[in-house]
Amino acid sequence: SMTPQLDDLEAEITYLLLRDARPAHVMELGTFHGWSTSWILQALRDNGSGHLHSFDRIDNVRHTVPRELTGDRWTFVHGDVRRRLSDVPRDTGYLFVDAAHTAAFARWFLADLFPLVPSGIPVSVHDVHHGRFVLPFTEGAVLLRWMRERGVEGFTASRRRAPGVYARLM
Repeated sequence: SMTPQLDDLEAEITYLLLRDARPAHVMELGTFHGWSTSWILQALRDNGSGHLHSFDRIDNVRHTVPRELTGDRWTFVHGDVRRRLSDVPRDTGYLFVDAAHTAAFARWFLADLFPLVPSGIPVSVHDVHHGRFVLPFTEGAVLLRWMRERGVEGFTASRRRAPGVYARLM
C-alpha cells in the first residue's frame, strides 16, 4: 500500500500531457513509491511508444510499480541524479520533477540539468503551489523567479493558488 503524493487532478493532467506530447523519452526526478511513475508508464503504454527514465536515491518504486506497466519501457536509475548526469537522456521529450523540494535543488536543476535537455519541452514540477502564495527560499520561489525572468508561462490547477481553474476542472 502507498499514499499517493500526486493528487488525482495532477496525475490526470500529467497523463493527458504525455498522451498529447507523445514523447519518445520521459525523464522523472523522484519516484518515492511510484504513484507518478505508474501514471507516466500508463500514458506511455497507451501511446504505444515511449520510454521512462526515472531517477531516485531510494528504490521503493521497484517494488510498487505494476509489472504490466514496466516491460521494456522503463529504466530506473538508483542514485543521486546530480552524480548521474551521464545517464540523462539528451533527447528527453518531457521532464517530470518531484524530488528534493529545496531552493538548492531547484538552482541545481535549472543550471545543470535544464541545459542537457531540449529547450521548449513540456516540464512538470510537483509541489510548487501549496498555498495562495509561494513561500520564499523554496524550490517554487526559485523556479517561478527563473520562469518570470525568461518569460516562461506556467499552469497550475492548485486548489489554493488557482481555485477557479481547480473548480472548472473538478
